[in-house]
Amino acid sequence: MKLLEDAILTRGRVKDGDVLKVDAFLNHQMDVPLINEIGKEFYRLYQGQGVNKILTIEASGIGIACITAQHFGVPVVFAKKTQSRNIDGPVYTSKVTSFTHQREYDVIVSQSFLGPEDRVLLIDDFLAKGSALLGLIELVRQSGATIVGAGICIEKGFDVGGKLVRDSGVHVESLAIIRELHDGKVIFAD
Repeated sequence: MKLLEDAILTRGRVKDGDVLKVDAFLNHQMDVPLINEIGKEFYRLYQGQGVNKILTIEASGIGIACITAQHFGVPVVFAKKTQSRNIDGPVYTSKVTSFTHQREYDVIVSQSFLGPEDRVLLIDDFLAKGSALLGLIELVRQSGATIVGAGICIEKGFDVGGKLVRDSGVHVESLAIIRELHDGKVIFAD
């Protein structure tokens, strides 16, 4: 998606350790018109697939998922990284490791929000190592729901996550795939 790639090139920053900072427009401060276009694109890619739920993981994916959900006219469920007193009843749970925070989380979704009747589109801002997305896939599989696919804003194509998720049988559509981060520059896949 050229609009997203342009935003990455003009407003993103590459830091040491293969870190791409897009907090100026995607996952801290949010450029709502840009994210609306991202939501439209995910809708174009997955319309007609019977999506009736969108699932993401807290926190960075929530805004993107919500705007995408408006285009589908469906609710958003987000996997929480901590058990809280306001989650009652049985839950689905899986483990994810955060590349950004360098720690492992148990993520949970209340069983009352996902079930066998659901057709789920996964949405997230980044796909790198794949842990978050694989954790979401596990939650959906526990629920008996059907995974329609995964919509990813930015994929680090040089990392293992995309292959792991695709090899698990999930159709992934990434709007910007980075071939490499080199000398402070972003190089996109062809």
